[in-house]
Amino acid sequence: MLKENHFITAFLEYLFLEKSYSKHTVTAYKTDLIAFKDFCAVSYNQENLTEIKYGHVRSWVVSLVAADISNNTINRKVSSLKSFYKFLQKTSQIESNPLSKHKALKVAKKVQVPFTSREINAVLENMDGDQGFDLCRNKLVVELLYSTGMRRAELINIKEVDVDIENQTIKVLGKRNKERYVPILSSVVGTIKEYQVLKVAIAGNSGFFLITSKGNKLYETLVYRIINSYFSQISSKVKKSPHILRHSFATHLLNEGADLNSVKELLGHSSLASTQVYTHNSLDAIKKVYKQAHPRSNKK
Repeated sequence: MLKENHFITAFLEYLFLEKSYSKHTVTAYKTDLIAFKDFCAVSYNQENLTEIKYGHVRSWVVSLVAADISNNTINRKVSSLKSFYKFLQKTSQIESNPLSKHKALKVAKKVQVPFTSREINAVLENMDGDQGFDLCRNKLVVELLYSTGMRRAELINIKEVDVDIENQTIKVLGKRNKERYVPILSSVVGTIKEYQVLKVAIAGNSGFFLITSKGNKLYETLVYRIINSYFSQISSKVKKSPHILRHSFATHLLNEGADLNSVKELLGHSSLASTQVYTHNSLDAIKKVYKQAHPRSNKK
C-alpha cells in the first residue's frame, strides 16, 4: 500500500514516465490535485484521498462555480481528478472510482474562425522585400505555421538537424514525444535558406532552428506576438494566434479536397475525433463536392 503522501507523486511519475506527458501538462495535473486535496482538508477535515466520496467532488465543483471559474476550466480540473482515481483503482489503492458517474458541465461550443487565404497572403506580401534577421525569421514563423499546421510548441522546439532541405521535410516532436515528418513547400525552402544565411552571424549554441536576435531559443510568447502583430494589421477577427494559423491550415486543406486521414497525420492528432473539429468550416466545400458527385444531384 502506498503511503498517503506518495499517491500524487506516484501518479505524476506515471504520467511523465509511462504516459509521456509533457512537464507542463504534469504540472497542471499536480496543481489541480493539490487544490482539491487542500479543499477537502479545509472543508471536510479529510486528508486521505483514498476515502474521498463523490459528495466531496461535487462540493468542490460548486465552490469553483461560485468563484466564477469557467465550465471549461472546471471540467479540466475534474478530468485531472478522474484520471488520478482511475490510477488509484488500477494500482489497487481503491476499489471504485468516486467520479465514475460524473457528468461534465455543459460548455458553449466556440467556433474558431480561421484566417482566409486572402488575409494570409496579404500578411506574407507585406513581409516581402529587403529585410533583416528579425523580419526574415518572422516571415518564416508565419510560413511554417500555416504551411505545416504544426503547433507553437512544436515550432519552437525544432532543432537545426530536424530541417531537411534536400527532402523538403521537417521532423517534429509532437505531444507525448511522438515524432512525425511534415512536408515543406518549395516557397518555404526559399525563406529557410534566406534565414539561415542571416542566422550565421548571430547563431547561439543551443542547436535550435528558430532563435531570437540574441541567439537564444525562440519562446512561445514571442511567437504569439509575431502572429498577433502582423495579422492585426490585416484581419478584423477577434482571435489572432498561432493556433488560428493551425486551424486555417486544416480548414483550407479540407476545403481543397484533402481527406480527413491525411490532415490528421499532418496535424499529429492521435484520433480522427480531434481532426473532425475542423470540418464544420468545410461544410460548404463538402456540399459542393456532394452536389457535383451524387448521381441524383441537380448539378445546374
